[in-house]
Parts: sequence; structure tokens; C-alpha cells
Amino acid sequence: MVTWMPPQRSEAAESIYAAAEADRAARPERYRLGIEEADAIVERATAKHGVEGLGDPARWRPGLEQYLASAAEDGRLNAVGIRNAHNAAVGKLRTRSIFDKTLRNNPDVAEREVLPPIVIIGGWRTGTTFLYRLMARDARLRAPRPVELYAPWRVAKLSGEERERLIETQAAEPNPLHILNPAMAAVHDSGPALPEECVLGMGTTLRNWGFSSTMRLDGYSRWLADEDFAGEYAAHRTMLQILDDGSHRRWLLKAPAHTPELSALARTYPGVCIVHLHRDIVETVASGASLFATYRSTYSDDVDGRDVGRFQTDQSELWFRRALEFRESPTARSATIVDIDYRDLVSRPAETVERVYAAGDLDAPDVTAMLAAHNAEQPRHGKGRHRYSPEEFGIEPDALRERMAFYTDAVAEWTSRTAS
Repeated sequence: MVTWMPPQRSEAAESIYAAAEADRAARPERYRLGIEEADAIVERATAKHGVEGLGDPARWRPGLEQYLASAAEDGRLNAVGIRNAHNAAVGKLRTRSIFDKTLRNNPDVAEREVLPPIVIIGGWRTGTTFLYRLMARDARLRAPRPVELYAPWRVAKLSGEERERLIETQAAEPNPLHILNPAMAAVHDSGPALPEECVLGMGTTLRNWGFSSTMRLDGYSRWLADEDFAGEYAAHRTMLQILDDGSHRRWLLKAPAHTPELSALARTYPGVCIVHLHRDIVETVASGASLFATYRSTYSDDVDGRDVGRFQTDQSELWFRRALEFRESPTARSATIVDIDYRDLVSRPAETVERVYAAGDLDAPDVTAMLAAHNAEQPRHGKGRHRYSPEEFGIEPDALRERMAFYTDAVAEWTSRTAS
């Protein structure tokens, strides 16, 4: 039986949602979605920097229209969700325009060297966040925080001390997402001071797998599956070049959403070290469904557990098949790939992390001390335990294992090869 229920909203959250719905009733024209709203979104995004910075519409207009159409047709969004969809589209186009302006005013930015990054990937909920935030403690590595991803040009103007003060100031403020949906702190903690997925900085071509984690975007996701991400990863590289602080630190990045686009990632960053985490497939898909369902409940009052389970299963299969295709392609030869079993990360964390450093051609620090400091500051379940079951999302474990055997068989071969 599908039993998933959305988390209960706090009184503060209920008042925010009620105010937004009242505003939608009073001013419905501000809450329209669909392709017909594309021009209004573009106008908002370019009001300050001009439309010229967006470049050829063929590079971003199809993504914008697909996103808006899917949000309208599939999203089941409440008033807060519609605002979020509008702001996301405006923000990505505005970023695109500012990137163009930055490169025109400072052409040397495009010449800045980007050392081959270490990129942590895998299915949702495979330990990527733990490993990422643990390794981010290494001063030789640089892991971006949210403000660096949302507004890299702003951070680029600051000294290191100024940047840290800005982040500390933001961290002292209440987390807007946690106000709307307090359960998110336990499911996936976030905040201005925590290193975050670089997918937050992607989408300047309106191509971003991360969009479907926060909203129901089935039509957009189907369209995205056939899209070329070369332009999107070129913008990703521009983002890192803008953020360059002259320290020559190596970028440490993380996002499960890189998993289906490893070819574009490797072409953009020759020599990239890809750290691929693997977990029991039922745990991976069920935990990911719980994450998606909880996140989507922030922006929709109509989230169905079985529907999320179906989407998460389909998307996971697509992502893993694409990852296997990459492994078998010539492009994979330009990357270093290390496979990590989630069970090893939990049971033998120091030894496992040292393997990652070796793959990245870095001397490992005192990993035991790093683990102790990390666990003290960010203890597991420190903000609540994430509880879920596959049955909540209509996931039948045996059927899922059979469907995903193409991937789990390959993982068994990869990890045994690493062990030997």
C-alpha cells in the first residue's frame, strides 16, 4: 500500500502559503504559467542587463518554453510553487546575461585555467553529500557554497575574508526553505555555510536535471533526455572561472545530476576525477523518492507517493544507462573513475576516503581527524532521522532489482575490479 504523506506544515509556513494563495486570488495575472508567459519572463530577466546578453534564442528559448509548459501542465503547483518557478527561470536567464557581460568586460576570465576537478556523483542518496562535505574540509580543495553558485560574479568581487563574512551573515538568517518545509533539514540539510551541489549554478541554457527534484516536471524531463549539454557545461566552466580567486585550489564538486551527462562533463574537464558512489538499488531509489516527494511538497499541495516512485525509478534507470554508455565510450579514457561502495564508506570511512584521494592524485590528510571533526560538527541524524520505505512509493523491491540488474551487475564488476 502506498502510504507516503507530506510532512505537516508549521503555523509559520501555513501563514506564508495562505498569503500567497490570497495574492493569487487577488492578482491572478501574476501567477500564470505556460509557454505564453515566456516573453514576460525574458522581460523580467533582462530589464537591467539587456536582452543582447542572452545570445542566440535557439540556445535557451526551447528550454525556457519546455520548462514553463511542463510546470503548467505537470507541476500541480501551489502559489508559492508558481512564484518559485517564475523566479528560477528569471534567475537562470539573468545569470546567462551577467555571464556574457562579465566575459565582455573581462575577456581574460575565459583564459583562466581550471584544474581537473574532483566530481562526486552517483544515484540519489548514495552518500555523496557526506563524502563531499567531509572532503570540503581539506583546505587544498574548494567546494562552492550556495551564494557562490547563485551569484558567482558577486562573490568574485570580494576578498576571501569578505566572502566568509557574507556567508556568515546569510547563515545567521532563518533558512527560507526550512521555514516552508522543516522536514527538509532532516532529509537533506542545506544552508549558506554548507558546500552545495554545483547543479544549483547550472541551467543558463534552461537545461538542468536538478529542476525536476523540486517540482513535478515530467514533460520537461522527457525533453531533457534528448538534449545536448555541451553548452550547459561550457557555462559551468565559465562559472568556475569567474569564481577563480587565484589560489590555484582544485575544485571539489558534487551533484547526482552529473550522472547522466558524464560525457559532457569529461569533455569540458579533461582529466576529471569522477568519484562514483553506489548503494543498494532499493535503498537508492526509495530514499531518492522520499527526497523528491518531500522537496516537491514545498511547492505543491498534490504530491502522490506512487507517482514520485514511478518517476524516480524511470529517471534512475535512464541515468544509470547513460552512465554505462559513458563508461564504454572513448571519452571515458580522459577521466579517472573510482567506484565507491556506500557500505565501505559507512564501515571503513577513513580507508575509503583515502582511496578517493589516491584516485585524485593527492596525498591524503589525516582522514581520521577530519572524520572526527566532521562528525562532531555535522553528526548523522543531527537534525532528525530520514525515515522511508519503498512501499510508501509503490516500489516493489524484487521487481526493481530485476529491472536494474543491468546496472547492479556492472557495479559488482567495477567494485570487484577495484578491490583486486
